[in-house]
Amino acid sequence: MEEHISTEEGFSSAAPRRDPETFEFIRYRVEGPVARFTLQHGDHNLLNEQMLRELADGVTLVAGNAAIKLIVLDAIGKVFCAGVDVGEYTGARAFLMLDAFHAACIAMVDAPQPVLVVVDGAAIGGGAELVAFGDLVVATPRARFALPEITIGMFPPLASTMFPHIVGPKRTLELVLTGEAISAERARELGLVNRLIPEAQLQASVSELIAKITSQSGAVLGMAKRAVVGGMGLSLRDALRTSMNIFLNELYRLEDSEEGLRALLEKRKPQWKNR
Repeated sequence: MEEHISTEEGFSSAAPRRDPETFEFIRYRVEGPVARFTLQHGDHNLLNEQMLRELADGVTLVAGNAAIKLIVLDAIGKVFCAGVDVGEYTGARAFLMLDAFHAACIAMVDAPQPVLVVVDGAAIGGGAELVAFGDLVVATPRARFALPEITIGMFPPLASTMFPHIVGPKRTLELVLTGEAISAERARELGLVNRLIPEAQLQASVSELIAKITSQSGAVLGMAKRAVVGGMGLSLRDALRTSMNIFLNELYRLEDSEEGLRALLEKRKPQWKNR
C-alpha cells in the first residue's frame, strides 16, 4: 500500500484535472479573493473517491491563482462529514480512495493560500481528518469530532500522521485507540479548533475572519503559511533555518514587503499588489 499511495506525481499525471463546473460532490465558487469548496453529498456528506478527487483538483487549480488569498472548506447540512462511504473500503476501492484522500490533503497543505475549515456539525472519521489538514478551523458548539475506525478493525492513516502535530502523540493515541468522540469545546482545548462560535453568530464571525485575512497581502500570506507548515517535523534548528530563509531571501524581494514598511512610515494603509 505504501508504494501505491506514495506516487504523488502519478496521481497528478494519471488523470486529467476535473473542471470545477463538472463537480458533482463539491460545490465550488469564487467570491472575490476567496475560493469556497462546499461538501454536498447527501445528508452525511460521505466521502468517496470522486468527491476527494474533485476537492484535490479544485484546490490544486486555485493554488495557481494569485488573485485568491484564502480557501474556505465548509459543508451543506447538519453533518460536516460522517467519514468515508463504507463501500470505498472494499477491495481495490480502498487503494483508490486512499490515494484520492492523500491527494486532497496534500493539495490543502501545498496550496499557498491558507485553508479555513468551517465545521457546523459532526466531523467523523475521514471528516475529522479533513479538518486536521485545514490551517484554521472554526466550529460551532454542535460540532463534534471522532476517529472511530478502530471499532471496525481499522485505524485512520491520515489522522495518525497529522493529529500528533496538532494535539500531541498521547492525545492522538487516546482518540485513535478508543474511537471516542470529543466535543467542540474539547477540540478547541486540544488545539484542533481555533475558534468556537455560537451557531447564530457563525456567518457573521466567519465573514469577519475572512475579511481580516484577505485584507493582507496574498503573497505574504502564502509565505507565512509556508514558514509555519514547512517547519513541521523538522528540528528546531532546521525549522529556524527554513523560516529565516523565506523571510530574508523571499519576503524582502516582494513589492508588498516594501509597501508595508513604506505605509507604516507614512502612517497610511498599505496598498497591496499581492506580489
